[in-house]
Amino acid sequence: MKLTTLGFTTYFEEQMIEMKKQPKLKNCVPARVTLEHKHSYRVLAEEGEWLATIAGHYAYTSLAREDYPAVGDWVLVEKMPGEERAIIHQLFQRKSVFSRKVAGQEIQEQIVASNVDIVLLVMSLNADFNIRRMERYLVAAWDSGAKPVIVLTKADLCEDVASLVQEVETVAFGVDIFVTSALFGEGLMEIQALFQEGVTGALLGSSGAGKSTLTNALCGEMLMKVAGIREDDAKGRHTTTHRELVMLPTGGCLIDTPGMRELQLWDQGDSLASSFQDIEELATACRYRDCTHQTEPYCAVQQAIIDGDLDQYRLQSYFKLQRELAYIERKTNAQAKLEEQRKWKQITKGLKKRNK
Repeated sequence: MKLTTLGFTTYFEEQMIEMKKQPKLKNCVPARVTLEHKHSYRVLAEEGEWLATIAGHYAYTSLAREDYPAVGDWVLVEKMPGEERAIIHQLFQRKSVFSRKVAGQEIQEQIVASNVDIVLLVMSLNADFNIRRMERYLVAAWDSGAKPVIVLTKADLCEDVASLVQEVETVAFGVDIFVTSALFGEGLMEIQALFQEGVTGALLGSSGAGKSTLTNALCGEMLMKVAGIREDDAKGRHTTTHRELVMLPTGGCLIDTPGMRELQLWDQGDSLASSFQDIEELATACRYRDCTHQTEPYCAVQQAIIDGDLDQYRLQSYFKLQRELAYIERKTNAQAKLEEQRKWKQITKGLKKRNK
């Protein structure tokens, strides 16, 4: 297995050169995380595939969940002599990361996939089609650092594909859209062409969108378990229960992820403008610079709704995501202060022990 096939570029090679200047890392080798278990990882290196655990010093210096490896990450590992096990000593800086807020009330980042070149946003063309959900995924995708690509699946279950594609085009500016049908093999060759050697993609979408079926089709074998959809609401059952990186016959890598009924955003305010550039452009024509696009006179955004050039539900979605991101920002700023206090408390405690 060549490292370049796994996606090891000069970006990571330059980091490795610097890391290996440390004597303790001299005998370590780079490996990619393909699977995350509860207390361990499956990593793939040039020499083989091993089960790996975090080194004690690594765990001690890691303060937040994002400091730990995720599927798609590159790590420096030390192979245990005579065993199919390794110790993870250091995490490479990520070139891209797709994150979301963890489910529930807790304000924490969950890394869904890292070091991906393409984010495949998968949505089915059946009754589960939801343009507002796609807007949410696009905001997160633009912020990841990877290229978003939309994959519309189950075309064989849709009577008017063209109208739904047109609807997606109104919210996906400059994003490639592929229509697929696993039943008839439609669109699969075009997606396969995206995965040249060293290219990594991540599949993201709700349960039942067809991610695992797409993975199996791209791999040419049944790697992922698949299940049907519920007939009453066309929603899917969870079949993928973990994130996993798999190698494709073309030489690329693909990360399949569990379905997400709702993607809660994480600190993606800068990308809101990219996803809603139609509203942002209209806003430049508003009379007042601080226009909220609600009740102010001479609001170009509200005028566009009156003229039929902008869907009022799209504006409501824009407001909703704005509020959500503002809330996350307030909470994370408060948490950052607490983390900083905790860090200095640990440093002070360590200094006191040394001086005794």
